[in-house]
Amino acid sequence: MKIKNIAIVGSLESNDVMITIEPLENKLEIIIESIVYDQFNEEIKKAVQDVCDELEVKQAKIKVNDRGALECTIKARMEAAIIRGKGEIL
Repeated sequence: MKIKNIAIVGSLESNDVMITIEPLENKLEIIIESIVYDQFNEEIKKAVQDVCDELEVKQAKIKVNDRGALECTIKARMEAAIIRGKGEIL
């Protein structure tokens, strides 16, 4: 799946996550900023990567600004960002 547009989903409220996705050629870049980075960096990255793998996104720049979101929230926000980024309205 190719990302065509910049898309932003989520919020910076407590227990939520804001995800920005944009086109990037030839690689998948994941940048994580989180209030729980030291404890959960690997889990956040895995949740993001899992959704990318499931939706076959291999080229994109993804910025994750986490405020303590649960894994299910991260995955739902990622899915919405990918759908919006490929040009569909959600």
